[in-house]
Amino acid sequence: MPGQAPFHTDEHELLLGYVAQQRAVLRLTSYGLTDAQARTAAASPSPLSVGGLIKHVALTEQSWIDTVAQRQRPSGGPDEYVEGFTMGADETLGDLLGLCDAVAAETERVVRGIADLGQPVPVPRGVPWFPDDLDAWSVRWVLMHLVSEIARHAGHADIVREAIDGATAFPLMAAAEGWPATPWLQPWEPVS
Repeated sequence: MPGQAPFHTDEHELLLGYVAQQRAVLRLTSYGLTDAQARTAAASPSPLSVGGLIKHVALTEQSWIDTVAQRQRPSGGPDEYVEGFTMGADETLGDLLGLCDAVAAETERVVRGIADLGQPVPVPRGVPWFPDDLDAWSVRWVLMHLVSEIARHAGHADIVREAIDGATAFPLMAAAEGWPATPWLQPWEPVS
C-alpha cells in the first residue's frame, strides 16, 4: 500500500522503500487519466501537468543515481531542463510510467550494490544550487533527498490532478488497489 512506506530493519531496504512509496504516490495521481489529461496543466500560473511531473521526477532521480554511480550524461542546457517538465505531444503516459519503472529498477540495482550507505558521493562543481563548501554527500543523504524531492512533486501532482477531475489521493489509491467502498471512503470512479 503506497499510503505507508514498508517497515524494514535493513537500512538499504528502508530507504529504498521510502523512495518507492513516494514514487507510488506520484504514480497514483495519473491513475485513470488519458494522455490528454496527463498533459493538462492546472488552472494556475504554472504550466505543470501530472505527466510533466512524472517525467521530471524520473529524470531527476536518474540524474541523482548517475551522480551516485559517478556517471556523466551530456547536459542539454536550459531547453532540456524545461522539456524535462513537459509531457511532449509524442509521449504517452505509458511511456513516462515506463521510464519511471526503468529508473526505479536502476536506482535499486545501484543502491543494493553499495555496501556502505555512508559512501561519499562527490558534489558536482559549478551547479548553482549545490554547495561550494562541501566535497561530498553520502548515498544515504542522496536517498533522503530523493524522498523529499519525489514527495514535493507528488504534492504538486495531487493539486494538478484534483484540478482536472476532483480526484484526491486516497480515493485514487482505493480505486487502484481495489479497496471496497466504506461509509467514509469511496474509491474514485471516472466521471461519466
